[in-house]
Amino acid sequence: MAAKRDYYEVLGVGRDASAREVKSAYRKLAVKFHPDRNQGDKEAEAKFKEASQAYAVLSDSDKRARYDRFGHQGLGSGVGGFDPDVFGDFSDILGDFFGFGFGDLFGGRRSRGAGRPGSDLRYQLHLSLEEAAFGLEKTLDIPRLETCGACSGSASAGGAQPATCQACAGRGQVRFTQGFFTVARACPQCAGEGQVINDPCTECRGQGRVEARRAIEVKIPAGVDTGTRLRLSGEGEHGRRGGRTGDLYVDIVVDPHADFHREGPHVLSELDLTYAQAVLGTTVEVPTLHGEKSLTIPPGTAAGARFELSQQGIERLNGRGRGDHVVQVNLKVPHPKELSEEQLDQLRALAELEGSEVRGDKRVLERVRDLFG
Repeated sequence: MAAKRDYYEVLGVGRDASAREVKSAYRKLAVKFHPDRNQGDKEAEAKFKEASQAYAVLSDSDKRARYDRFGHQGLGSGVGGFDPDVFGDFSDILGDFFGFGFGDLFGGRRSRGAGRPGSDLRYQLHLSLEEAAFGLEKTLDIPRLETCGACSGSASAGGAQPATCQACAGRGQVRFTQGFFTVARACPQCAGEGQVINDPCTECRGQGRVEARRAIEVKIPAGVDTGTRLRLSGEGEHGRRGGRTGDLYVDIVVDPHADFHREGPHVLSELDLTYAQAVLGTTVEVPTLHGEKSLTIPPGTAAGARFELSQQGIERLNGRGRGDHVVQVNLKVPHPKELSEEQLDQLRALAELEGSEVRGDKRVLERVRDLFG
């Protein structure tokens, strides 16, 4: 038996290909080698099966991870054979080209009329830096589809059970031959459900679910940051006919702060010092998320210097303590108009002691006056 080709090579994609790139590559190969376009061509049929096997693995994150680590041996015997069950996941690949999906080629694998899971929901939650740092509980107002109380989700008036579709005998499919395949299409009478509603519920209009708004409590742990996603199991939309309820995913966005800048668990702020404070040193009170803290500035501090206030930052999500609060020093340079004449004289005197020439130096002005009388 010939060794199996590398699945990435089969689809013609790199090992770092995204899910979209994998799907696009498979779509092209499936259309090119589909048996209906290559009737009697054994080589095309083999390539079609090979591409389908590769896609079955690389489109599934768990199977792909095992394949990347262990190769074909990591997939066991259940993956790699031409198993019609595999194609239940590919119904969107060829429908645009041939009017049917792979799941229908072999009769499908989902029981028609069975419960269908509800959709997952996503909610973007904006937090202040303080809320993200310390955590809190929030009440979210979530619109979603819920099981209709009037018919208990049956979609029939009075909660009666749906009737079996006579057109497809409850299978949800009608079959016909296309090429050498037996193709199954969704039954047009029941839209593939296998059941029909003869007396629809007036509350949900025969849908089995109604629109509702639900107040949901969510606990935000201390230390979350933009990009953190919280999963609330079973808080998404209700399934149809007993199908499982979806999940609610809360995506965190931390809004900018007026005074603080966040870098992971650390908080940064700026401190303006006068020239005298920078040269002589001082002690100042610095605002932090945990209140004002005393910070000693040593003599001779240069602009841009940084000082750390240990454990005054944000809780780490892994529970390993807090980050630090980092203070960056800026040198505050006032405009001459903001200073009194006495302060300006003192600065000129300092400049003279340093041997520095400054704009508006009195010695220069005096020489000008002497020159012109």
